[in-house]
Amino acid sequence: MSVEFIGMIQPQKVSETHLAQGPAIDIGYLRRFAQAHEAAGFDRVLVPYHSTSPDAMLTVAYAASVTSRVHFMLAHRPGFVAPTLAARQIATLDQLSGGRLAVHFISGGSDSEQRRDGDFLSHDERYARTDEYLHVLRRVWTESRPFDHDGRFYRFEQAFSEVKPKQTPHVPIYFGGASAPAIEVAGKHADVYALWGESKQQVLEQVTRVRAEAAKHGRSVRFSVSFRPILADTEQAAWERAEHILDETRRLRAEQGLDTGAPQQSEGARRLLAAAGDGVRADERLWTAVAKEIGGRSNSTALVGTPAQVAETLADYHALGVTTFLIRGFDPLEDAIDYGRELIPATRELTSQARRAA
Repeated sequence: MSVEFIGMIQPQKVSETHLAQGPAIDIGYLRRFAQAHEAAGFDRVLVPYHSTSPDAMLTVAYAASVTSRVHFMLAHRPGFVAPTLAARQIATLDQLSGGRLAVHFISGGSDSEQRRDGDFLSHDERYARTDEYLHVLRRVWTESRPFDHDGRFYRFEQAFSEVKPKQTPHVPIYFGGASAPAIEVAGKHADVYALWGESKQQVLEQVTRVRAEAAKHGRSVRFSVSFRPILADTEQAAWERAEHILDETRRLRAEQGLDTGAPQQSEGARRLLAAAGDGVRADERLWTAVAKEIGGRSNSTALVGTPAQVAETLADYHALGVTTFLIRGFDPLEDAIDYGRELIPATRELTSQARRAA
């Protein structure tokens, strides 16, 4: 299958090396950010979810209105609205965007994050709720008659939606989570299973594990891996840039009084931190220093090198069964533009050559 590239947009400039400044929503920046991804050749862009950030669904709606080709991936946490309402909202947004929407469902790997929005379920309960939530969503999206539902977390009578997604049978479902309950949900529901940036061996193990779970339900799943490419004209310059990014991350975290390396509460974060063992480098280009500095939060492992070198590494992951790469930079807008110059075209060419040779 051809390779897919996903970027990430936010309504203001912020990253590990850039403190957020000004209003939470900078409309001009958001517009430039979305349009830059479209011009750079990204297939899709993620709008993330955080318990204190601007609403992701409305952000997608605005970004879709100022672009025409690039598709979107809405990050969505089950549990804060009823699945019947979420199904109608998502179907409406898919229609209004011209069928350009996918949804990444996040059950929640941090108790403190969930509790800010009033969710006090345990880790395993959250995944059980996601299982039921996705079951209801898919029925609302696809069934032509009202239905009743009486489950562990939700109960509905005559649930139905007049609006259906523009895409059939429904919008693509992206899903992540490395724990045993998460893998069970992925096998039943995910169209695309998303991993953070791990070593090639870790990714192969996880791909094998999820494929086996999906096979129990007669399903097949595609796979996405997230990286933070750090590029330069020479390999030495790329590693020097990486060290500067690490130094700046440490400086800003110290300024904010943040605990260095306090681990994120999730199995995915544990796996991410284990990618390089006791060091910070794995395989040829995987660099985990920033991930260890921030406790494995978000997709924070990097691939370091020239565009050609990083493209070769992405092609290696593609050969393991990865069809989608979520890439974003530490200089968010500038790096998105830079990826479109060489990295994305080079990776597409390498993976295309591999398919032709197969």
